[in-house]
Amino acid sequence: MKHLLFITILFSAFMSNGQDNLRDYSFTSIDGETINLTRFEGKKLLFINVASRCGFTGQYRELQELHERYGEEVILIGFPCDQFGGQEPGEEAQIKSFCEKNYGVTFLMASKIEVKGRGQHPIYNWLTSKELNGVSDSSVSWNFEKFLIDEKGQLAGHFKSAVRPLSEKITSLL
Repeated sequence: MKHLLFITILFSAFMSNGQDNLRDYSFTSIDGETINLTRFEGKKLLFINVASRCGFTGQYRELQELHERYGEEVILIGFPCDQFGGQEPGEEAQIKSFCEKNYGVTFLMASKIEVKGRGQHPIYNWLTSKELNGVSDSSVSWNFEKFLIDEKGQLAGHFKSAVRPLSEKITSLL
């Protein structure tokens, strides 16, 4: 009986340390393709909720530069979201065209999602829930927040909108 209790406690501790693996999740690309995160096994990932009409939209330029400089070390994935001030009203084709034309974006872009609330995408649920990620609870409060995942699939950092993509806070972790 003691062994069973020990195993139960050990299992509970294991599960409460964020053992839900982010790599088991998927999303739809801006082109409609299902992308499984297992595709990026052993790579760092940077998730960014993006918007085309935001005061931080200029960060697309630095995100593209980050992608060009560190593309071997980190996979950038932009998630358009219209939950903050209606600043991403377009459809996928419009968003893609805007990003390519104005910022030369070639990093991976997802279809439009919700990053908070009842319709929160499962990836963002994982990113913001300590119960799942094993590191911390957080919330997304505006566009261009960034979440860095290390090559082992662990949450390595959450950066608010004002943290620029090429800041040392981010690049030092790459």
